[in-house]
Amino acid sequence: MADHYQRVRRYLLELELRILHEDEASSVCLVEDEENGIKNLVVDCEEPILVLEQLIFRLPENAGAPLFKRLLQLNRTLVHGAYVLDEAGERVLFRDTLQLPTLDRDELEASIRALSLALAEHGGELLALARGRSG
Repeated sequence: MADHYQRVRRYLLELELRILHEDEASSVCLVEDEENGIKNLVVDCEEPILVLEQLIFRLPENAGAPLFKRLLQLNRTLVHGAYVLDEAGERVLFRDTLQLPTLDRDELEASIRALSLALAEHGGELLALARGRSG
């Protein structure tokens, strides 16, 4: 597992993401590229997969079917990953998973760029949803 983590870490640095925090023992790091909307992206090597997660917003008090329906519709436009709820059902995250054994830099870059693209394309609507308004 340490070999996978070191390879992923090297790719992140090659992609010029800033490592904010890392726990090599757990094979997890927190990265950012604020210029491209990447902020506190969790990169977690969970053999045999790599999990990427970034908080998008906390659900508003009045979250209901229209918000969840819209998130599902937005998921259809994503190149990689999906908007998901955390286990407590309180936060919307972007989440993607990739196979660690065959992971290459281009695949990791594509996933991260897909998050940047999603935030650029959906940013205004996601802010409205976070405030409890439809897009």
